[in-house]
Amino acid sequence: MYRLLGLAHAQLIAASSRFGRQAGQGTVEYVALILLVALIMAGVVAAMQGFETDEGQELGDVILNKIKDAVKKVEF
Repeated sequence: MYRLLGLAHAQLIAASSRFGRQAGQGTVEYVALILLVALIMAGVVAAMQGFETDEGQELGDVILNKIKDAVKKVEF
């Protein structure tokens, strides 16, 4: 039984090497995920184009100011 499992494992490894290496696959998946998030954000912005309200303006200003302060503290 052990030999049979070993043989099956060796065949599986040999078969997977025929399909090519998978180096860089994680990078492709991360790029696809980032593009998906960007597409969703663009859709939300486009959908909110005609929507006018001041709700959340204060929160947005606070977040924007915090980001600006953090960027100013970065030293090169």
